[in-house]
Amino acid sequence: MHIRKAQTKDYYTVKQVINEWWGGRDMDGKLPKFLFDHFQETSFIAEVNGRMTGFLVGFLSQTREEEAYIHFVGVHPDNRGEGVAESLYEAFFDCALDEGRRLARAVTSPGNEGSVAFHQSMGFNLVAGDKTENGLPVHTDYDGEEQNRILFEKQL
Repeated sequence: MHIRKAQTKDYYTVKQVINEWWGGRDMDGKLPKFLFDHFQETSFIAEVNGRMTGFLVGFLSQTREEEAYIHFVGVHPDNRGEGVAESLYEAFFDCALDEGRRLARAVTSPGNEGSVAFHQSMGFNLVAGDKTENGLPVHTDYDGEEQNRILFEKQL
């Protein structure tokens, strides 16, 4: 597996597969092109034999000098469980540390048990929310009305 920094052209490749990788859910609106234009130094593509097997879009916070944020990660369904996401996260952590960042943040939707388990396995802690669902802290309306989220943080 090869991990490289994202390029603008990768947006079009990701856009072609993102809904399929999410089981037909309409996800491409959550990943606009500007992220591939402006955050190439902190976003990564995983490839095997020239075929994209995963991607991570992240950035360094401009407001919180110690923080880095993972916005969106995807792994081809055929490559899940092969360490693709772990390799992408490690590339992001290395980049963030090189830039003096000491805290990584990420979010997921309540009910995405796989994402919760993955983040916890990567050493992320759950951030206390304003309520709990299924024993997990939830931040109500975090991404807009009825867009509740679970927040994670990890010391780097």
